[in-house]
Amino acid sequence: MTDYADLLPVAHQAVDLASSIMLSMQPGVLTAKGDRDMASEVDFAVEKQVRAFLAERTPDIAFLGEENGSSGNTDGLMWALDPVDGTVNFVHGSPLCAISLGLISEKQSVLGVIDLPFLGSRYSAAAGHGAESDGQRIRASGVGDVSEAVVAIGDYAVGAGAEEKNELRFALTGRLAARVQRIRMHGSAAVDLAWLAAGKIDAVVMLANKPWDTAAGVVIAREAGALTVDRDGTSHSFDAQATIAANPGLLPLILDLIR
Repeated sequence: MTDYADLLPVAHQAVDLASSIMLSMQPGVLTAKGDRDMASEVDFAVEKQVRAFLAERTPDIAFLGEENGSSGNTDGLMWALDPVDGTVNFVHGSPLCAISLGLISEKQSVLGVIDLPFLGSRYSAAAGHGAESDGQRIRASGVGDVSEAVVAIGDYAVGAGAEEKNELRFALTGRLAARVQRIRMHGSAAVDLAWLAAGKIDAVVMLANKPWDTAAGVVIAREAGALTVDRDGTSHSFDAQATIAANPGLLPLILDLIR
């Protein structure tokens, strides 16, 4: 079995580079990506620098970035980067934004580093080695009662088909609101999954899956003791349609509410 932890040092170095850019640059000119969606100059700068760094340090590993797509042989190992996860938050000055760098092997997340530069927190994991935050082991919460669960949900949809997609999201929000302790919408998949791993929230429900958003967070959550699945309950992968996660006792109850 491959020990992906050997690649954690280079992943941390790449995220160090990204974090320094994010902390030192203003959002700058915004580039529209569709209805109410945008990328900042920082998104492009981080992705360019991290792509170049990893191409030099790990030339045999492909790369997928949110802003400029993939390079290299994507049939093998592949880095997946969201240079600024939570760009809207970042542009508005909210600290709830992150750098998310994951490693994918055979469509499964096997390593991840998530950095929250404005909160001074970092989360990391490699398959089989547990999850850490700033050098300390972390574990997902053990909450098993839906009425005691704080559940983070993904953003409502924008762009093409948003009205239809949001009918489902509104219905789910209503169902959760009637049962769970609280609902939270942080606006960053990386924050959601990192905080699930650290026990700050008890479940994550995102009716979407973009690999650059979730690759790092999924392995960190799993290594912290959470289960991460698709909407139908099958194990989460690169091809998943949704990203749903909680501890093993709580997850079936969350899935029942979604169904």
